This record gives sequence, structure tokens and C-alpha cells, in this order.
Amino acid sequence: MQVLQRTNHRQFKLTEEDLAKFSQDGFLVIRNFCERAVCEEMLAAINSSLNPALAPVEYEAEVQYPGAPESRLSPGGDTPRRLLNAFARDEVFRRWATAGQVGSIVKSLLGVSQVLASQNHHNCIMTKYPGYGSSTGWHQDIRYWRFDRPDLVTLWLALGKENKQNGSLSVIPGTHRIHYDRGQFDAAYFFRTDLKQNNELVKSSIDIEMSAGDVLFFHCRLLHCARQNHSDQVKLSVVFTYHASNNYPIAGTRSAEHPDIELRNMEWR
Repeated sequence: MQVLQRTNHRQFKLTEEDLAKFSQDGFLVIRNFCERAVCEEMLAAINSSLNPALAPVEYEAEVQYPGAPESRLSPGGDTPRRLLNAFARDEVFRRWATAGQVGSIVKSLLGVSQVLASQNHHNCIMTKYPGYGSSTGWHQDIRYWRFDRPDLVTLWLALGKENKQNGSLSVIPGTHRIHYDRGQFDAAYFFRTDLKQNNELVKSSIDIEMSAGDVLFFHCRLLHCARQNHSDQVKLSVVFTYHASNNYPIAGTRSAEHPDIELRNMEWR
């Protein structure tokens, strides 16, 4: 697994080897990319949005994934899954999502000179609760996105420990480069686990363990999944998605509902 250790974000640049690994594997982990003070500021903003939960919120009962409550009236029915529209919730998320350090990495990974942050996809705080936090099957993020090209990068920031116990992400390296038949996915575009050819790929999956301040960049076609949270603490992550400025969302789709955001040549502090 490609893991980088950040020593100074002002000087951090990806090497040709880093870019080749991302091209091959479809993901990149960078340790300590976000300063502790910024993580703490985000946590304070999130706690203000969770107690009580401030709209817009997606609840576990609404996604109907394995382990989720059957309805909002069932036990655990008010368990949040995502705090939506993070960009509008607090200035700290806007600084982070549009910072020059982030833009520099995404530009390098996409091989372009200008990138935009989407307000329509991700742009959220993932809130995985113990007990009622559901698991998510193997999928590609591009399944419901509509762009000229299926070439976007997601940035996942851990605000605490992420491991197998509390529902961390798992990825299957290289699966962003594979052409799939429609029959390899179910009606909801989840990768079918009843097919031998699919399970052969799943055997090569990797668990992504992170700590507060670590980030995961991954391609929108990379197959990934997430487990349930079996710890006693809520797992919190901040997630944004980016695309090249000339990779246009298709008009009339959800991908074009809200305007994209330009990144700035400044730091997130």
C-alpha cells in the first residue's frame, strides 16, 4: 500500500513514483497531512451540528444498508449517517476543501492544471455510529455521478482512529482500471459477491487504517467498502470530491445541481 509521511505541507510534492503508484493502485494515503489544530476545529463544528442534528442530514434508516434501522421510527432510527453540505456548514470546511495544499495534490493525481470541488457529491461529514452504523458493500463512487469523463478524485480526512473495529474503508487496488460488465453489479450498483470472478478480486482487498490528520485520496472508479462500527465511539470523517475544470457535469443531472467551487492558492489554517 502506498503510504506517505508528510513532514512539511508547504513543501510536500508527489514524486513520479507516487504518481505511478496512484495510477496503478487508484489510491494514496498521506499521514499527518492535516494539522491537529485544524482537526480539532472541525470536530468542534461537527459536534455543534450533531447535538442536535442540524439539517441537511442523511439518516441510517434512509439508506437501508445492512445493519441500518428499518425506519426512522425503529430503534436507532434517528442515527445520522452523514451531515450533508459540509461546505456550507462552517468556514473551516471551506478552508480545508479549497486549500492550495489539497489542490496541489489533486492536480498532480489528475494530471491537470485546474480542479474544482463538487458541492453535489460527498461534500459531507461521515458519522458512523456504534450499533446502528450500517456497512456499505463494494462499490464505485462514480455509479451515480454524471460527468463527461469518469475521472474524479475523492479526499477522505480521518478525524480520529479508523480501523477494522470501527468501520474503516477497504479498497481493492487497481480496480479503477478494469472494465466491468453490468451484470457484475446488482440493481443498486453494488459489486455482487455471489460471483466467482468478483470474489477473486475481493480477495486482494486492503484495509485502510488511519489516525486523525491522515488522508486518503482515491479514484472514483476504485472499488471500496466500509464495515459497521463495533467500537463504542462515533467515527467521524470529512469527505470531498474533485474533478478537472474541463470535466463537466452533465446538465440536468444531480452532478450539475449546485455550482462547483474553485480552489484557492492558500493554506487551510
